[in-house]
Amino acid sequence: MYKELNFQKVITTITKLENRIKERFPDSSISRVSEELHETAKGAQSKIEEIAKPNLWIRAGVIVTITSFLILLIYTFSVFEWKLKKPGLVDIIQITEALINDVLLVGAALFFLISFETRTKRKSVLEALHQLRSIAHVIDMHQLTKDPTVITRVHTRTANSPERTMSAFELQRYLDYCAEMLSLIGKIAALYSEHLPEPEIVSAANDIESLCTGLSQKVWQKLVFLNNGK
Repeated sequence: MYKELNFQKVITTITKLENRIKERFPDSSISRVSEELHETAKGAQSKIEEIAKPNLWIRAGVIVTITSFLILLIYTFSVFEWKLKKPGLVDIIQITEALINDVLLVGAALFFLISFETRTKRKSVLEALHQLRSIAHVIDMHQLTKDPTVITRVHTRTANSPERTMSAFELQRYLDYCAEMLSLIGKIAALYSEHLPEPEIVSAANDIESLCTGLSQKVWQKLVFLNNGK
């Protein structure tokens, strides 16, 4: 029960986080980011459920193609006239080389057809992981200008200083929400790698988790600074 992530619980956590953000910061940019994360998570759930099911159309097409190829191969051998009765060494080498090349080509073609379904799913998941990576960078952009020093220290604004109207408590909640969203992005990526443990998928998911961890560390540094009042 506790050996793998539960997608429904992850969705529930994201839903509650979205509601908390909207209650605290209604009509803000971060609330719209939370909406996007929620929609992305629901799309990920549908995609993972789709990945878990066999694609019958692709499998049927692969079976028909392989069967047709084998029938054609058998027919070709049945009508071929074998006139060579006493092959010499050169003939044997040429025939062996031709057979090896044919076997390799046929094997490559069969591998391509059999792995077509997996490659299709892999491509879809990699696109979804790229979307998660983009959302993580958007969250980082939102926390970028949230500077705790303007609250804990006396400062002088310039003409291009960003508007900072949050109290210390609001800024803390804002940064907390950013850190939570980054953590949940890592969990969604991990769910993809759990259900399609292809090396390329696992590597991409690990990269996203590492990215989110690195971005969260920047957020937590601000939180520590804010809480210590330094």
